[in-house]
Amino acid sequence: MAQALAVLGVAACGALAPDAGRAAENGTGFYLLGGRGPMAGYLPPPGFYFESDTYSYDAKLDARKALPAGGRFVANVRSQARADFLNGTWVTPWEVFGGNFAVGAVLPVGRVAVSAGVEIDSPRTRTIIGSSLRDTATMVGDPVLSATLGWHSGKFHWSTTALVNAPAGDYRDGQLANLAFHRWASDLSGALTWFDPETGIDLSTAVGVTFNGINRATDYRTGTEFHVEWAASKALTSALSIGLIGYHYQQVTGDSGAGAQLGPYKGRTTALGGTVAYNFQVGKTPISTRIKVLQEFSVENRARGTVGLLTVSLPLSVSQ
Repeated sequence: MAQALAVLGVAACGALAPDAGRAAENGTGFYLLGGRGPMAGYLPPPGFYFESDTYSYDAKLDARKALPAGGRFVANVRSQARADFLNGTWVTPWEVFGGNFAVGAVLPVGRVAVSAGVEIDSPRTRTIIGSSLRDTATMVGDPVLSATLGWHSGKFHWSTTALVNAPAGDYRDGQLANLAFHRWASDLSGALTWFDPETGIDLSTAVGVTFNGINRATDYRTGTEFHVEWAASKALTSALSIGLIGYHYQQVTGDSGAGAQLGPYKGRTTALGGTVAYNFQVGKTPISTRIKVLQEFSVENRARGTVGLLTVSLPLSVSQ
């Protein structure tokens, strides 16, 4: 049980990576909505952990809406993202404010495809200057650095996490498809888990705020974003569990800068879905796998789509 919790903990805390498919500029957000879930507040024991998050997103934007993408304005947009987020976490043996301290890094690699029915010269004149646009690219996104503090008390586990997006990825100025953001950004979040090992019931939530810097290439600053995620799951056996998950996202300040010609362009969306997890061992190494599927609804100024995540996580070494 201790080894399984360690793997599940790093899977819950480690799925904090750039979102390849949605939000303000480029229809893309920095924080990976749906990345948290069961055991979101649990930080595993000291050691080194690896996680791979295979991310899938298919979406379309209301044909009546325009989207800022790489300094261009397009409408009738469809997007598809297939990406893998490679995550390494070191839970140190050090304590800070009575909690365990961890650091980590995420590197996204993947393929993004975007098509647009029309391109307009500006939101004011809405003169069509192009049609049937398509852009597809495989690229490396911005690396993300993380720091986490985690505490435990009986059945309760809680943590705080700080993320920093470093604009060092393969950003394609003027192109529709991008996995990198070309801006500094940070996210501060807190997560809480109540887990009963006797019944296998897990109730978790995570709440956070994302602060965005300016994209110097487009003079566009995405507004401050609020997000909350929740999960309720039940272990059916020692290896198998199922649950319900969801999230809500909302911009609390508008977009700004000379490139934000659509105005504040505040986004909002909610999603609900399910998850299945299966744990097993290869030799003496415990491995955790989890599938998540979420459907978005109640969407404003964002693409609406379906999210799929396959997470595989394992400890590389755990302190005894």
